Amino acid sequence: MGEYAADIDRCDCATIHEEVVSRVRKVMPEEETLLNLADLFKMFGDSTRVKILCALFNAEMCVCDIAVLLGMTKSAISHQLRALRQTKLVKYRRDGKVVYYSLDDEHVKNIFDLGLLHVCE
Repeated sequence: MGEYAADIDRCDCATIHEEVVSRVRKVMPEEETLLNLADLFKMFGDSTRVKILCALFNAEMCVCDIAVLLGMTKSAISHQLRALRQTKLVKYRRDGKVVYYSLDDEHVKNIFDLGLLHVCE
């Protein structure tokens, strides 16, 4: 059975289906776009960042609140929030000395919800 499973992933043909390759090549996004997409998905590859996003679905929060919620240091949370800001998954607003974080837009929740739906199947 193990040998059969390995054979499924291997293609032994040498035929190039040029019409398929040509058609797909025309609709492939630019390389830079794909790299940016890969960077976005990397953000979901860290459980701390996923927990932060989950928290921000429910409320706008400051670093101190997130740190207490997740049982982590403010420094560790700030580090992850910086990465999430750089990929435009979260945004912030300042209110006096307090900085509040929230999801950047509804797309973030949609991406998360689809991923959650997939892993719960």
